[in-house]
Amino acid sequence: MPTESHLLMDGALHVYRRENSRYWQCSTYLGSRNYRQTTKEVSLAAAKDFARDWYMERCVEDRQRRRGGVALLDGTVQPLFAGTGAPTDGRRRRTPTGPSFKDAADAFTSEFEVITLGERNAEYVASKSDHIRVHLLPFFGDIALEDITAGKVQEYRAHRQTSRLDPKTGKPKKPARATLHGEIVTLRQVLKTANRKGWIAAIPDMSAPYKTSGKVEHRAWFSPEEYKMLYEATRERAKNPPKPRWREVCETFHDYVLFMGNTGLRPDESARLELRDVKIVNDESTGERILEIEVRGKRGVGFCKSMPGAILPFERVRKRKQLKPTDRIFGKSPRELMNTVLDELNLKFDRDGHIRTCYSLRHTYICLRLLEGADIYQVAKNCRTSVEMIEKFYGRHLKNNIDASAVNVRKAKPQKVEVRKKIAKRTT
Repeated sequence: MPTESHLLMDGALHVYRRENSRYWQCSTYLGSRNYRQTTKEVSLAAAKDFARDWYMERCVEDRQRRRGGVALLDGTVQPLFAGTGAPTDGRRRRTPTGPSFKDAADAFTSEFEVITLGERNAEYVASKSDHIRVHLLPFFGDIALEDITAGKVQEYRAHRQTSRLDPKTGKPKKPARATLHGEIVTLRQVLKTANRKGWIAAIPDMSAPYKTSGKVEHRAWFSPEEYKMLYEATRERAKNPPKPRWREVCETFHDYVLFMGNTGLRPDESARLELRDVKIVNDESTGERILEIEVRGKRGVGFCKSMPGAILPFERVRKRKQLKPTDRIFGKSPRELMNTVLDELNLKFDRDGHIRTCYSLRHTYICLRLLEGADIYQVAKNCRTSVEMIEKFYGRHLKNNIDASAVNVRKAKPQKVEVRKKIAKRTT
């Protein structure tokens, strides 16, 4: 019986040492067969390295055997041909064996929802199923897990660049960087599930081969003049909507723009915001009436203190909708209406070509607070983010926080002593 045992490769590989033996052994179970081997190593670290290499060799041999091939000495695979049935070029198309991507996706979906229950946001969990159903399964579908390589993942990236067409222009509609990143993350999680179940020996390299230089892209925001132009346009639309039946929607949208610009909430946080999460209080430090908001979003539960300008739009929405404590104040983010107004004002893109969305109202709040000289730590705390993130993505707006008197320091020049005065003093 082994006196000491260690598990490697997610439990698929055992490294152990028997009684009265100074050498470590290794064993694994592959393809309904047990494999054992002595490492001839006394050191545990060296034995683990040997065992990993040995395990990978056994995985290759097992995969080759299940594919119906013969392993050659140079590590290549010579396929077994079916004599008279082989094509004229001497090769036979291999039929994929083993579990498919769909099998792994089903296994991942069933366990991910159960394991993350109560620990991850329900919408985040649901997005994983959407990634698989809408994008990953149509592409990978019945492909054997063993055939999903780094090249296949890159083919998927290229496919996603042209898989959708813009209904207005008819041209390919590229997914956002974050969207494609989320799909690749889901793909990696599915393959990790397959690896844990022993369906694949290793996960392919999924890094982007033509990654950009990593240039920091500053967030799109509205300058004070542009923000004023935006809320004046939404105010005019609320007074004179394109159609009378749209009046309430336009009024709520105007209040949404003012509320977001004075609180700095994320769009998903405002979408979850209920009436019971907001209180009107008198701030002791400033003596002004502000909103205290209990925020539920990507960082869990946090808190926010608004600018005084958020009071009036909040009260108008509460009165207009006759909200109850459990009712949501705004609900779904008004993306289409925001895009329509931005297009009318020619504000859809900033001067650097970055697209503006509802999220830009949060960036505007942060930038305006920094331009007014607010403490960056307090801004980060109030926005439920880090100082590092603000410095990284909003750094070019920090010019007002730099103390020129502390930067433009010059060494004091030594006073010049006239030689003639010294000589005169000595002679007197």
